[in-house]
Amino acid sequence: MGALLGDPARANILLALMDGGARTAKELAFLARISAPTASAHLGKLVDGGLLTVVAQGRHRYFRIASAETGHMLETMLGFATSRMRAVRRAGPADERLRAARTCYDHIAGRLGVAIADQLQRAGHVVLNDGAGRVSASGHAFFAELGLDTEASGSRPGVLCRPCLDWSERRYHLGGMLGRALCQHCVSRGWVKRDNDTRALIITDAGRNAFDSLFGLSRMDAEEEASIRETTLQAVAVP
Repeated sequence: MGALLGDPARANILLALMDGGARTAKELAFLARISAPTASAHLGKLVDGGLLTVVAQGRHRYFRIASAETGHMLETMLGFATSRMRAVRRAGPADERLRAARTCYDHIAGRLGVAIADQLQRAGHVVLNDGAGRVSASGHAFFAELGLDTEASGSRPGVLCRPCLDWSERRYHLGGMLGRALCQHCVSRGWVKRDNDTRALIITDAGRNAFDSLFGLSRMDAEEEASIRETTLQAVAVP
């Protein structure tokens, strides 16, 4: 596993898939800035190692992260690496965009994700501790009003509510099946839009209003909120 993750090209391929989507070998070669033959070789190793799965659709083959557990592992490792690099590496505009709001595999991360998790905990809807999470009775009612069936989600395989340590904020955001359902809900309602070729999320005007109302985004520190709103509206080149 260490050998698989230790190669920069393979690490870049995995990071390109950390938005939970699926991409072709050609797309991943472009994002990792390597040749197509090199990408194919690395993809084969990642599939054999169980980090990626491949789905054939017509003439195309699409690669994606094998599981939520794999995504969680990669995000945790990224958090450790970032904490070690912070003293020697200056953040660029792409980094700031990701720190503001992004997907962590299949749920919302960055300052937006942490702010949502903080508000859910202040309201008593969820409890997030080291390695475990719990949804309260008021939380089940809150998510039901949003149209998210937490009772049904809890009966499916997987973890309903899990704390995920945010690599940029060093605090928890909401993971698990509930985090995924909330992210999908925000995307489907048009509150956030996925940014092409990055994990960054763009908060729309409708999203700002919804997040203000539901999660108290307006109660965030004024400077922090301004940073989210400004950076999520800036265009960023692929790093």
